[in-house]
Amino acid sequence: MIQAIGLTSATRRERSPTVDDLTFEARAGSVTALLGPSGAGKSTALRLMLQLIPGRGVALFRGRPLARIPHPAREIGVLLGDVPGHPRRTAVGHLRMLAAACGVPSGRAEDVLDVVGLSGLADQRLGLFSQGMDRRLGLAAALLGDPHTLVLDDPSQGLSPRETAWLHTLLRGYAEQGGAVLVTGRDPEGVARFADRVVSLEAGRLVADQTAADFARARLRPRVAVRTPHADRLAEALTRRLRDIEAGPGGEVPEVLRESGSRLSVFGATCAMVGEVAYQNRVPVHHLADEVGPAGDAATAGPLHRADGRGAARVVVARAEPARSPLAAASALPPRLPALPPPGPSWPVRYELRRWAGLPALWWLMGLTLVAGLVTALALVSGGTHPAERVLAGWAEPLPLPPAALTAGVLGALAFGHEFRYPALTPAQVVVPRRLSLLLGKLTVTAIAAVTLACATVVVNATAHTLVFGEDVPVEGDWQAALVGTAGLAVGCAWAGLLAAGIFRTTLVGFAAVAAVPLALTPAVRAVLEGPAGQSLDGLPGRLHALTTLPFPSGVDRWLSATGHLTSQPIGWALALSLLLLLCGYALVSLRSALR
Repeated sequence: MIQAIGLTSATRRERSPTVDDLTFEARAGSVTALLGPSGAGKSTALRLMLQLIPGRGVALFRGRPLARIPHPAREIGVLLGDVPGHPRRTAVGHLRMLAAACGVPSGRAEDVLDVVGLSGLADQRLGLFSQGMDRRLGLAAALLGDPHTLVLDDPSQGLSPRETAWLHTLLRGYAEQGGAVLVTGRDPEGVARFADRVVSLEAGRLVADQTAADFARARLRPRVAVRTPHADRLAEALTRRLRDIEAGPGGEVPEVLRESGSRLSVFGATCAMVGEVAYQNRVPVHHLADEVGPAGDAATAGPLHRADGRGAARVVVARAEPARSPLAAASALPPRLPALPPPGPSWPVRYELRRWAGLPALWWLMGLTLVAGLVTALALVSGGTHPAERVLAGWAEPLPLPPAALTAGVLGALAFGHEFRYPALTPAQVVVPRRLSLLLGKLTVTAIAAVTLACATVVVNATAHTLVFGEDVPVEGDWQAALVGTAGLAVGCAWAGLLAAGIFRTTLVGFAAVAAVPLALTPAVRAVLEGPAGQSLDGLPGRLHALTTLPFPSGVDRWLSATGHLTSQPIGWALALSLLLLLCGYALVSLRSALR
């Protein structure tokens, strides 16, 4: 059950609020519709209830406000607008990513895709979906967590009549199993046929709160529908007869409307009177009936159950034990979920792994990086003797950073940039909150990807060097130093791009932050180190090397020496300074958002 009490949107410059003191209820086991023309405040009311925009009032879901629901995705299914998914991601990949965030099994994605009739298009990319398919996918995402409440903003907008009939059938079945459904709509006749209760809005205020039957009687204009092969002659006769009839008690003005073909609609009359006029004028009548709502010559289209070209959805047999949620026993709904533990601290990492691995372009980018590093490494060895950190990293002299570090910076910038451009974790195109758990998950996954790419680069280049040149063309330096240096630069660049994109909510700033490290910060740090202020740091490499004389396990001293070599370089200082500034900036903007 949903209870909205005194919902009022925030105003600016003394303008009237879009929603003003709106109070209504949406009961479990029924479909409640918010009805009104464009600009009436329907979508704003839903966003106020879901706390997506500032305002006053309270919305209770089963007696609790949204802030007190521990896992909203498992209790409230939301569809506001189009699915904000990456166009290169597949439908099943998108839902599996959301399943990881909800803490439900990944197999739930296939269940809900089958329910909405998209299982045959599970591997289709979202960018190729039609509007009807996009709506089906949005409904699948809303059903993913097995919720007890659905909040849908004009779900039938842009759908064909058959798709609309399917949607209404599914939502009616959901409500019959005890779920609460709240939808918005602009078509009075369609709402009256579909909903159990109609809440009418106008200019943000409540106009009426009625059952669908009372709404149809009070607000829909009844008429007499007539079909005859002599529609023109009957229309003239009815016009002469109705001319002498005054308006009824409700102000209904008699009127004859000629529609297409052989159809007439007569307002302010009865079937008996229309039949009598037709009999007196010897006009044959093929159809005569009272109607309410729209009508036409064509018969109502049946529901379009599936959108993937397959047969009708399979029937899920309800089990005998009592259902935990409204999705449990519905034959047209996904199977119920067992009692699952709440999402643990690993959900951001699982979500980020699904998000990162679901984009083929990232894999192609990493593959091209390995190829570019290999070609560069072979060219460096062919041209003469070079340091190991340059050869094994494929780092040519003109490049400001190794290819692996540059690519890791791009991956980091895309990690948060895509989050703000395609906000999968929000029910609509709204600002993505900067949550600490999400940041830690992205830092972890980008670091793993950066280290993996750096290790793969060093291994591939070293193997190619041995196979092509053997031991005849040695390299100067230690491979441990090359590996640590490449991995450290890659992780630092990945985090720099990620934090910058998270602060400014755009991928381009992440790219700029990565490029600024070697092009702007490194020359500045080098100038400082070469000046008087850097004299105290002259002995830092030796002090770091002295740590290797401590009784560390075998091999650890070489890794510490390689790490010290990296941190003593200007690029290492510049990268550390950049990460420190970006971490402080991210903390400040996150704190500012929390205070708001």
